[in-house]
Parts: sequence; structure tokens; C-alpha cells
Amino acid sequence: MNTYRSHHCAELRKTHVGQKVTLSGWVSSRRDHGGLVFVDLRDREGLTQIVFDPQAIPHSHDLRSEDVLKIEGAVVARPEGTVNSKLPTGEIEVQAAKLEILNRSETPPYPLDQEGVNEDLRLQFRYLDIRRPRMLNNLRTRHRATKVVRDYCDEQGFFEIETPMLFKSTPEGAREYLVPSRVNPGMFFALPQSPQQFKQILMVAGVEKYFQMARCFRDEDLRADRQPEFTQIDLEMSFIGREDIYRLIEGLLKRIWKEILGLDINTPFERMPFRQAMDRFGSDKPDRRFGMQLEDFTETFRNSKFNVFAKAVAGGGVVKAMNAKGFACVTQGQIDYLTEQAKAAGAKGLAWIKVEGGAWKSPIVKFFGDAEKQALTEKLKIEEGDLILFAADQWLAACDVLGKLRLIVARQLQELGKLTLPGDVYDFLWVVDFPLITFDQETQRFIATHHPFTSPVTEDIPLLKTEPSKVRGQHYDIVLNGVELGGGSIRIHQPEVQRMVFEEVLQIPKDISASRFGYLVKALSYGAPPHGGIALGFDRLTAILCGADNIREVIAFPKNARAQDLMTGAPAEVEPRQLRDLHIQTMPKPA
Repeated sequence: MNTYRSHHCAELRKTHVGQKVTLSGWVSSRRDHGGLVFVDLRDREGLTQIVFDPQAIPHSHDLRSEDVLKIEGAVVARPEGTVNSKLPTGEIEVQAAKLEILNRSETPPYPLDQEGVNEDLRLQFRYLDIRRPRMLNNLRTRHRATKVVRDYCDEQGFFEIETPMLFKSTPEGAREYLVPSRVNPGMFFALPQSPQQFKQILMVAGVEKYFQMARCFRDEDLRADRQPEFTQIDLEMSFIGREDIYRLIEGLLKRIWKEILGLDINTPFERMPFRQAMDRFGSDKPDRRFGMQLEDFTETFRNSKFNVFAKAVAGGGVVKAMNAKGFACVTQGQIDYLTEQAKAAGAKGLAWIKVEGGAWKSPIVKFFGDAEKQALTEKLKIEEGDLILFAADQWLAACDVLGKLRLIVARQLQELGKLTLPGDVYDFLWVVDFPLITFDQETQRFIATHHPFTSPVTEDIPLLKTEPSKVRGQHYDIVLNGVELGGGSIRIHQPEVQRMVFEEVLQIPKDISASRFGYLVKALSYGAPPHGGIALGFDRLTAILCGADNIREVIAFPKNARAQDLMTGAPAEVEPRQLRDLHIQTMPKPA
């Protein structure tokens, strides 16, 4: 028998009335009613009300929030009129016969039942923050989802294999965390951004089905859905094609949603080509729970008197527009903000039209002919109270600008109560047929759209040397409600194709490709099977399951927005001796 408890604090019911019990936990709240002291005792599972008679147990007057107690007593039914229907244990209470104070607590820096506490304060006292029921439930959900993943992958014949944490630097990806080698002076490991190359090598090794709850690291600016260290469900399979990946992941997500949320999600998921997603939503991770789809007006404005649109079309670009229905109430300040965001996304400015009082109001309307107005009205279904936003640029740039504005406007409409997103809709979508490579204006060369190991669509391989920008990759992203849950691809398994992509398409010098990826190409030359895989962002997935807006809410010890651990004080300076042993000399901090 457990010395500290016979039951947990959410377990007792009316059927236990009359039983002698032992409970342990923290003081969640204390109410001194003079003749009696009432304490809500809390453990990981929930609350039980404890009643103390101060004459029998004098120390009950001295109890404070977060003191750790062990009590022994009898379960009794609550008096009529005092039942708490909001608590599973609300029909009973425990009359304490014995109290042992296991540990005293200092006064917490904030009430644990208070919402809206400064996040840095919560992270500094994370051990208190995690005691809150919402945080514990988030971690419980994360644990349960992890178990579902492991059980499902085991049933599908996968081996769970850990790949190295100390890897070599691959600087063409995101910024890495470097680890100096003491025994190899001047040389560095890098913490892995993903297990990509190791899992491909496992396929060459004949493992056939690999998975891992992989810890990954990226030294990049943080957002609500990013952390410097994160977890992904990482999978790779041999002798498969894209359809096999789709079926596997749809089955996994269906199982997770059923076991965690009790919901049956419909499969198979819809597939949408990248170009269609950008054309309609301005995003490769579209949120389709609301309208405001983008429409093309390139031909409408080819010969327009509005020079900005006509010049964009003449230069090979497009004119696109969207209808922010009901947003003609937009203020000048909001228009200025949208214009700033459009410029931040690469636009030179923002053209717009308000439809108010039966009139179209905008500096650009005077340049529009009747035919142009009619085309806009019909295609965008323009009505009184609408706001029309335009983008005129090269196709991808125009789509991207309006796609970003679409999300901003949706948030603003939500704040005004003019748009409600259904909380119980889970719109899963595969986005497919991404371009294999993208031309980078800064470096003036093609770069891999995702990574250089993605296999081209078979029928596009002949275009690699002649028209590489038209080659589609066998890449696929799984998207949910505007969030990219994960992505993967069928990999290049022929060494000659991988060399050609490195050296001829991406123009990576032969000596550099050999030093960075030579071992992988060599592995492929020893009979690599066709293979492919995917990685799902487990923190993002768990946040969605928990209804959390920020992945920090589902990670036990996350970093803050400045990549700091406020509880432990990391990162921190180290002793000069440590730097000397690592053959490292630091530079003065910039003024």
C-alpha cells in the first residue's frame, strides 16, 4: 500500500462515503470559516475538499497556498446545498482526522489560478506553472499522443531507432547550433536540424521502416509555432510511393484524433497542387475555413488606364484581387497597417476599394472603365460594405502578398465579430506538386524548394537540364486549418540523379557537394531502394489537440521569444578554462 495516498484527489465519489482514506497533494485554496477550515487539496488528477476542525487539528489555521500535505480522514457526503456540480468530487468531502505537513511553500509569485500572467514570469517559475490543471492536461495529452504514435507505428512494422545528436554542419539549411570538439581542435559538430540523411542511410541499410520521436534544433528567430529545440514524428519507408505515405499518415492522424479527441475524421484527405493553393489562397498552407479567395484579373487589366496594373501585366506579371466582405468599415489606420504589411511582403504599395453608400471609394477608381468594374463585381460578388484588395506583380509575389493580407484581414474581422471560425472543424489537406527548385534572387541561382534530396516527378526528370524551374518535386505537405503539420517527399535513390541535382541543377561545386554529402551519395551507390518519408511537427500537432495558440503551452520547459531559459538562466557564460579546453576565444560583445 502507498504510504502517502490510498486515492488520488479526483477519485472519490459518493460510493466511497464512510471509507477511511489517505490523500496527499498541494493546498490549492484555503477558506477559514472560523469554526471550520476548508482546503481544496490538489494533485495531478484533480481536487478534493478537505474539512478540518481547528480544535482537533490546530495547524489547519496555518496552512498556506501550495503547502504540501498528507491527510487521513473519512469520506462524507456534502451537506445539502453545498454540492459542487463542476467537480467530479463535488458530492463528497473528507473530514480530516490527521494532518501531516510534508513541506511548506513560500508565497507564490502569482496566483496559480490566475490567467493572463506575464509569460516571462510563468517561464521563470515553470515548476509552479506546470502545477496548473491546464498545463498538466496539456502534458497528459502530449504523453497520450506520443503513445498513440508509438503503438500505431509498431503495428505498421516500424523500428524506432535513435539517430545521432552530434552531426556535421550543413550550412545551406537553417542556422545551426554548433558544438565545439575538444579532442579535435578547431572542429565542430552541429546539432541536427532533422535526421534526414541518417534515415535515408537506414533505408540503404535495409531497415525498410524507421520512425523516431526526433529532437531537432534550429537557431532561428522564434514565433508562436517555433522553438530552438523541438520534436517531430520522423518516419521513412522503403519500396513505397506517395500514395503509401498518404495512407500511412492519414491512418495515424485518424487514430490520434479518435483516441485523443474522440472524433472521427474523414479520410482520404483532399490533395491540392501547390499552384492551385497559391492561386486561390496565396499560401501553400491554406486555411480554407473562411472565404476571401483570390481571383485573377490579369486579362481584365491588360490594357487598363490604371498604369500600375497595365505595366505589371506587360512585364509578365498578374493582377489579383480578393474581397474582404463586410470590411468597408476599415479605418485609415487599418489601411495604413495593411499597406505596411503588403510592403513587408514585397509589394510597392496597396491598391484598395471601399464599397460604401452605393459608391466605390478609392484613389484608383477613376482609372477603371465600366467593363473592368463589371468584371470585378461579377467575379468577386461585390456588395455594399465590401473592401477589395489588389496585388499586381509577378505571379508568386502577388499571390504571396494577398495571401498574407488575407490572414491579417481574417483576424481583424474576427475581432470585429464579423467572422467566426468554427472551432470543431478540422480541415486536413495534402498540398502536392511543389516546384523542385526555386530561383533565389539574392544568390542568383536555383536552390532546393525544400531540400536537395527530393526526387523529381518521374515525367519531369528530362527537364532537369533544360528547364529546371518547371520540374515538380515529389514533395507533399500535410496542412490543417492553415497550419503546416509536416512535410516530406519521395527521395532521390539513384546516385547519378543525386549528383546531377547537386552539381548541375543547384550548381553546388563538386568539391563542396562531395565534402558535405559525399557519404550519402556513396551510400546510394550500394543498392539503395526507392524510399520516402515525412516529418510531422509534434509540438504543433499537440497544440492543436489542446486548443493552444502557442507551442510553448505544450512543452514542459520551452525557451522564451529570445531563446532563453529564464528558470535556469541559460544560455550563460562559461569559465575561461572551459573555453581554453575547447580552443575557443570569444570576441568582445558589440557596443
